[in-house]
Amino acid sequence: MKIKVLPEDFVVKEMARLPLVERGPYRVYLLEKKGWNTVDALLRIARAQGVPYRLFSYGGLKDRHAHTFQYVTFKGEKDLSLRKKGYSLTSMGFMDRPMGPDLLEGNEFSIVLRALLPGEGEKIQEQIPEVLDSGFPNYFDDQRFGSYDREMGFMAERLLKRQYNGALQIYLTGIYPEEKREAKERKLFFRQNWGNWSLCLSRAKTTMEKKIFSLLSKNPKAYIEALRLIPKDELSLFFSAYQAYLFNQLLSRLLQSLGLDLIPVPGKVGPYLFYRLLKSEVREYLLPLELPLAASRMKFPDALTERLFRTILEERGLKRSSFNLRKIRQAFFKSTPRKAVVIPRDLSFTLLGADEIYSQREKALLSFKLPPGSYATMLTKRLSIALRGEGTGNG
Repeated sequence: MKIKVLPEDFVVKEMARLPLVERGPYRVYLLEKKGWNTVDALLRIARAQGVPYRLFSYGGLKDRHAHTFQYVTFKGEKDLSLRKKGYSLTSMGFMDRPMGPDLLEGNEFSIVLRALLPGEGEKIQEQIPEVLDSGFPNYFDDQRFGSYDREMGFMAERLLKRQYNGALQIYLTGIYPEEKREAKERKLFFRQNWGNWSLCLSRAKTTMEKKIFSLLSKNPKAYIEALRLIPKDELSLFFSAYQAYLFNQLLSRLLQSLGLDLIPVPGKVGPYLFYRLLKSEVREYLLPLELPLAASRMKFPDALTERLFRTILEERGLKRSSFNLRKIRQAFFKSTPRKAVVIPRDLSFTLLGADEIYSQREKALLSFKLPPGSYATMLTKRLSIALRGEGTGNG
């Protein structure tokens, strides 16, 4: 089974409560895009229109490997509407406040599943009643872990352990698949010559690389000062990635502790564990359950989840107090609750017949709605266990 073969195979429409007014300080736009992530599209629009990017606000980030529709605001009355190849911005009216996550009601998805072998569509279709009854674990998906370094791990974990040199190394040398070849080669050079600051400075290209390597050339151990140069928004993304990892760990441990028959699906930082149909008592416990994101102050729903999380931290050499970073203050860890299990709304599955891209294969259309922050790709992973032939389905 394949998804996101074409951008139009994965359509995401943001659902939001927009308190529109006749005239206000913030103009509301519908941002439609293909092949662009939210930030890059808005940066390009800001440059094209000659306005500061910082005046844009949005409720959430949307994947570049999709055809997406979302709402953004710009602080100013000027109409920035435009249409370019791959993205467009259309004025929708005004608001008295900027767009933010609190206005989001969820996302509506239409996903084409491709390269299905004959009979696989029917197997997936048989899973739909199970998902409508028991939902699926609300894991963060691989998209959240783009900053994970296979050799050195999570930058945020290094910070929590006060390993400032290692944290800085991950920040400056982490290589991401979407980067250009030149950037990958430059970062590899930095990693191979880490500690030779003048040599690294000679290859520095970005403003941040030049600032940090210039600082280290003058003061070779100024790791904390260098880390303080990282912009708040960037550092927050590293923190969010680690919070997502710990949430996934907690949810996986919880499902295992309940004695469920779990089926693993491979992931970037470890397998995702899925159940099929939950027994009534487990279902009654899991469906309303919310688990906290990691921070120094956390509120757990019960003693079991608190004990499981404490064990996870101990295994990683951390304590709750570790999340109170005193020397790096431009960003911080904030604990918010997240549902453990999600049941999609308006879930439908339609067999579409022959796949025009993959010979002798079939395709199908999956449509549904999810609350904010939940991953559509996690639902497709859940449905893919029908093609694995594992597990008994008993929960």
